[in-house]
Amino acid sequence: MLTLTNVTWLDLCLSCIGVYLLKQIFSEKNPVPYPPGPPGRPFIGNYGDISHVEVLGQHIMVLNSVNTAMEMLDKKSSLYSDRPVLPMGGELAGWKHILALLPYGERFREYRKNFHRIIGSRAAMDIYHQTEEIETHRFLKRVLANPDQLQAHIRHTAGAIVLHISHGYEVNENNDPFIELADRALDQFSRSTAPGAFMVDIMPFLAKVPEWFPGAGFKRMAREWHETVDEMVDAPYKFVKDQMAAGFAPRSFTSNLLDGRTLSAEEDHIVKWSAASLYAGGADTTVSAIYSLFLAMILFPDAQKNAQAEIDTVIGPDRLPSFADRQSLPYTEALAKEVHRWNAVAPTAVPHRLTEDDMHDGYYIPKGSLIIPNIWFMLNDPQTYANPSEFNPERYLAKDGKEPETDPRTICFGFGRRICPGMHNHRRNTTACTSADASVWISIASVVENGIEITPEVDPSSGTISHPKPFKCSIKPRSAKALDLIQQDANY
Repeated sequence: MLTLTNVTWLDLCLSCIGVYLLKQIFSEKNPVPYPPGPPGRPFIGNYGDISHVEVLGQHIMVLNSVNTAMEMLDKKSSLYSDRPVLPMGGELAGWKHILALLPYGERFREYRKNFHRIIGSRAAMDIYHQTEEIETHRFLKRVLANPDQLQAHIRHTAGAIVLHISHGYEVNENNDPFIELADRALDQFSRSTAPGAFMVDIMPFLAKVPEWFPGAGFKRMAREWHETVDEMVDAPYKFVKDQMAAGFAPRSFTSNLLDGRTLSAEEDHIVKWSAASLYAGGADTTVSAIYSLFLAMILFPDAQKNAQAEIDTVIGPDRLPSFADRQSLPYTEALAKEVHRWNAVAPTAVPHRLTEDDMHDGYYIPKGSLIIPNIWFMLNDPQTYANPSEFNPERYLAKDGKEPETDPRTICFGFGRRICPGMHNHRRNTTACTSADASVWISIASVVENGIEITPEVDPSSGTISHPKPFKCSIKPRSAKALDLIQQDANY
């Protein structure tokens, strides 16, 4: 008799492929064709507006065109707003309750209602501008004291801002437990949800194998990651409840949702995971964008000099920039847009899932298809952006009768009902209102006060959230006056 230990991964893979081939032989032909398949790598080359690949019976549609993404994901959002089940990241590692991975349905709508109720307007987000300014000022002081720990300072600042908004939590200056916990959890999220990173995502039945089974190390890893996720979600939520019970909880996303309510178990779950979604969705993306800003300022010093000149003219040397200056700094605003375009924080986003058969542009899109917006290509499409490999903030400024190019924030924050919930009027090319966008802008306005030297290599990391690989740089104040402004008390 064949024992279980004699079954190898090759046996399992061959069995799965055999079932798939039989299905293909006896399946009915489609009335119209699928979109064309790419001859090479679907996430890099431009193979038309839609590319189709099929992996073991799973249809995958890659959208390479902004217009096509809007036509399908925006205009037909009732069909294209579901999420696929992610066996590794969602089920095994414990992220399935986060907004980004939640199936489209009533619970998803309740999360979105919470976001709309608390941070669903520009005025609601403006309340937190002072927090962003104070934490950015503290960031400048930390960078000045220890410039060789740039990435750690960015993570600390991003976490401090989002935790203040989501849970009213004031982080410790060093070694904050919530910051360290969230950094570890979000790194695991990016790794566990990266396309193709785990065989179980291709063959979901592998999730049933026990941890001791040969080759099932991913099960042990997922169990440890699940524990980290649970702690990241539960600990700050308990902090808010304890603060409220003691009568001195500061205003936050969570305290607003809890105030004056007696919650059922389902409502409690929704509030807790809504808050965790706000933190998880804002922290790591902000880190990626701001770290990319420093990389861009090193590689493209002319852009930094132009922003410095604008700030010198508009603000002068006697104070640091604030959000009140945003409308008066068009080049700095354009620089923030170009940072979002130049480094796609989520190059392929999180896949959408089609809930009913659809026909689009003469092609058959079967129910259950995964729809992947190729964000990276959209932000580098020469039909949308002139010389896309060039870092050029001026592309967003009207000049000599030339219209500004497309605001990348209408692309990089997603599409349809899965767009970042902090976005307001995103298709009207108005200023975005996400915490990440605000953090990037105030960082740019403050950071360009300083000179940055040394040229690193551009090498983004893999994962759902893309980060530049660590690089070295020299950061120093431009003047004695700038040094004095940075060293002032940040609690203004």
